[in-house]
Amino acid sequence: MQSLLPYHRLLLRLRLFIIVIVLLLSGDRANGGFNLIQGLLRKLDDERAPSAVQEEAAMGVLRRLLPSHVSSFTFQIVPRGSCGGYSCFSIDDYNSSSEKEPEILIKGTTAVEMAFGLHWYLKYWCGAHISWDKTGGPQLASVPRQGSLPHVGRKGVKIQRPVPWSYYQNVVTSSYSFAWWDWDRWVKEIDWMVLNGINLPLAFTGQESIWQKVFKRFNITDADLSDFFGGPAFLAWARMGNLHGWGGPLSQAWLDGQLNLQKLILARMLELGMTPVLPSFSGNVPAALKRIFPSAHMTRLGDWNTVDGDRRWCCNYLLDPSDPLFIEIGGAFIKEQIKEYGATSHIYNCDTFNENTPPTDNPEYISSLGAAVYKAMHNGDSDAVWLMQGWLFSAQSSFWKPPQMKALLHSVPFGKMVVLDLFADVKPIWLRASQFYGTPYIWCMLHNFGGNLEMYGSLDAIASGPVDARLSQNSTMVGVGLCMEGIEQNPVVYELMAEMAFRSKKVQVQQWIKSYSHRRYGQQHMQLESAWDILYRTIYNCTDGIADHNKDFIVELPDISPGVESNGKMLHFEVSERIKRFILSETDLAVTTPHLWYPPKEVIRALQLFLDGGYNVAGSPTYRYDLVDLTRQVLSKFANQVYREAIHAFQVNDLHYLTVQSKKFIDLIKDIDILLGSNDNFLLGTWLESAKGLGTSPQEKQQYEWNARTQVTMWYDNTKTKQSMLHDYANKYWSGLLEDYYLPRACTYFGYLLKSLRENRSFPLDQWRGEWIAYSNKWQAGSQLYSVKATGDSFSISRSLFRKYIDATSY
Repeated sequence: MQSLLPYHRLLLRLRLFIIVIVLLLSGDRANGGFNLIQGLLRKLDDERAPSAVQEEAAMGVLRRLLPSHVSSFTFQIVPRGSCGGYSCFSIDDYNSSSEKEPEILIKGTTAVEMAFGLHWYLKYWCGAHISWDKTGGPQLASVPRQGSLPHVGRKGVKIQRPVPWSYYQNVVTSSYSFAWWDWDRWVKEIDWMVLNGINLPLAFTGQESIWQKVFKRFNITDADLSDFFGGPAFLAWARMGNLHGWGGPLSQAWLDGQLNLQKLILARMLELGMTPVLPSFSGNVPAALKRIFPSAHMTRLGDWNTVDGDRRWCCNYLLDPSDPLFIEIGGAFIKEQIKEYGATSHIYNCDTFNENTPPTDNPEYISSLGAAVYKAMHNGDSDAVWLMQGWLFSAQSSFWKPPQMKALLHSVPFGKMVVLDLFADVKPIWLRASQFYGTPYIWCMLHNFGGNLEMYGSLDAIASGPVDARLSQNSTMVGVGLCMEGIEQNPVVYELMAEMAFRSKKVQVQQWIKSYSHRRYGQQHMQLESAWDILYRTIYNCTDGIADHNKDFIVELPDISPGVESNGKMLHFEVSERIKRFILSETDLAVTTPHLWYPPKEVIRALQLFLDGGYNVAGSPTYRYDLVDLTRQVLSKFANQVYREAIHAFQVNDLHYLTVQSKKFIDLIKDIDILLGSNDNFLLGTWLESAKGLGTSPQEKQQYEWNARTQVTMWYDNTKTKQSMLHDYANKYWSGLLEDYYLPRACTYFGYLLKSLRENRSFPLDQWRGEWIAYSNKWQAGSQLYSVKATGDSFSISRSLFRKYIDATSY
C-alpha cells in the first residue's frame, strides 16, 4: 500500500495542476476582453490630440467656467505610465514665489482627467458645485478670490481611474433632451461632460446626412428618404427602426446644419481627449430598398406602438445581417463617416436586436447574425469595436437565455465588443450572465425614462454597485456609464454617479450628501443639511426594483372609465375616511398607479425644513431650483391622493364630495403651474422657442414646433377616440404645459364625471376621449407663445402653497 502513495500523490498533484490550468484559462478568457481593451486604449492614446492641444482645451473649459481664475491654474498632460498604466489626475500646489504665477498645478493623462481634477479641487477644497444650468447651474460664490486659493498640501492629491471609461448617453437622449440644441448649448454640455470625467460619449448628431450620401449610392432618392427619416424630435426611434416618417420630412437645411454641428461637436470632443462613439448600421433601411433589391433578405418588422398598426409610420424594413448587402451598406456608412470627420475613435454603437427579436433562438443562427454585424463594421474600419446596449437582455429576457446570450456575445473576437449593462443600478445583468460570459461591459445607471421630471434615485446602489461589480470574481467591467433617457434633472444623482468612475472604494453616502448640501448652496446650513438627510433616506433611496417612469395623475391621467375595468369589474380604490384628512400613501389600483417608494410624511418634513432654512439662501439659483422641485414633488403626490378620493366619490355616488375633490385637483394644477412659472428652468416656452429657433423658414418653424409639442404630449399617432399608445410617455412638469394642456384635460374629465353622476348615467368614455383627443390635436398644431422668463418669487409661492395644502391637512 505504501508503494502506491507516491503514485497517488503524483496523481493528486496532476489533478490540482489541471484544475489550476483550467482556472487560469477560464480567467484569461474572462479577462481577455479587458486585456484587448488595454491594447485599444494604447491605440487611442497614440491617436489622441497632442498634449499642447489638450492642455489648451482644458484651459478653455476653465476660461468658460471661471474666467476670473484663469491665471490661478495650469494644466499638464502626463503619460499613462506615470500613473501606473492607468488614467489619473493629480493636484499640487504650484509653489510659486510670484503673485503672477499659477497657484494650482493639475496634471492628467488627458484633458478629461485634468478637467475632472479641476472640478474635484473646486468641490473639495473650495466648496463649489457644478450642475446643468437647468438644475440651478454652477455655484462658484464659495471659491476664494484669485491669489487666495486653498493649498492642497505638500503631498498633493493623486487619483487613478479604477476602470478606463466613463460612458455617457442613452440612444434616445438625443431626442428627449438634445433635439433642439445649437452649438452654444453643446459647448456647455461638453464642458459638463469633461468636468464630470466623461470620456466615452455617444456622438449621434448629423448621421442622417451621412445616410443620405450612402443611400444615394444604392439608388435611394430624397423622396424615399422623406418617408424614412423621422422628424427632429423623433429621430432616435427612426434610427432604431421603430418608426418612419413620423414628424418629417427633414429639409436639406436641417441635414446640412446638423452635419456641420456634428463636426464642431467631434472636434471639441477630440481636442479634449475624449473617445466619441459613432453610430453604425443596424439593418434599418428605407422601404424603397426592397424594390431596388428584391432578392435581398429583408424582414418587415411588426407594429411598434401605433394605434392601429398604421403602416404610414410603423413596420420598418430590416435588412438581415446575413445578406451580403448588409456588409456592403454597413461598411459604406462607416467609411463615409471617416471621410466626413477624418479619423474616428474606432468604437461604434449598434443595437440591431434591441426590441427586434431574431426570427429563431437557434444559437448558431444568432452567432452568424452577430458576426455579420461586426463584419460590416470591420469592413469600414479594421480596428472597429462594437458597443452594444444590453437592454435587450433585460427587456426580452424570455428570449435571451444563456445559450442565446453567449451566441451573440461570443460572435465577435473578445475585446471587439463592449456591452452596456444599461439598468445595472436596478436590475444588473452581469450578475445573472456570468460577467457577460467574458465580454467587457460597462456598469450603467439608467435612472430616467422619457425625460420626466421627478425626484428619484438609488444613491446607495450607485455608491456601491460599481465597486462590487469591479471587485467581483473574474470581473470584466471596464467602465461606468450614465444612460438616462433625459438629462437636466436630479443633479445629486448624476454628480455621485460621475464620481464612481474615480472611486476605488464605496462611498459613505450620508457623509457625502452632507458635503453635497454645503457645496450646492455655498454654505453650511443645519436645516438644509437635515432636509437632505431625509431626502437621502427617502426619495433618493429607492430599493423596490421598479423602473421610475413618472405616472402622476396630473401628467398622465388614466385613460379608462372610472367606474369599471375593461373586464367589467369595479375598480378598487383604498381611500381615507372623509374627515378632512388624506392618507398620503400609495394604494393598490386596478389602473396604472404612480410609483411611490417612500413615506410622503417624511418628505413633507424635508420641505418644511427647506422653507424654514431658506431665508438666508433664497437668492441662490440652486436653492430656488431645489425648492420648486421639492414643492412640486410633494404637491403632485398629494394630487394623486386627491384624484383617488374623487374617483371613490364617483363610485359611491357622492356628488358633493366629488365636486370638492374635483375642484381641489384642478386648483392643484393651476397652483403648481404658478409655482413652476416662478423658475426659468420649468418653462414650456424654452423648449418650444429652441425648436422654432432651428427652423430656416416659417414652414420649418411650424413643423419643428409641432414636433416639440407632440413629443411631450400625445407623442405618436391617434384616432378620434384612441389616444396614442405612448401618450404622456415624455410628460413634463412645465409651466404652460400644465395650464394649457393638463388642466383642460382634467376639467373635461371631471366635468363628465360630475355630469354622469348628476344624470345618473355611465361615464361616456368614448365621448370624453373624442373631445380630449380633438383638443390635444389642436393644441399640438397650435402656435400660442409661452413665456421664456419666470415670474413671481419661488420662495413666497412655495410657502403659500405649503400653508394652503399641507398645513391645512392633518397627516
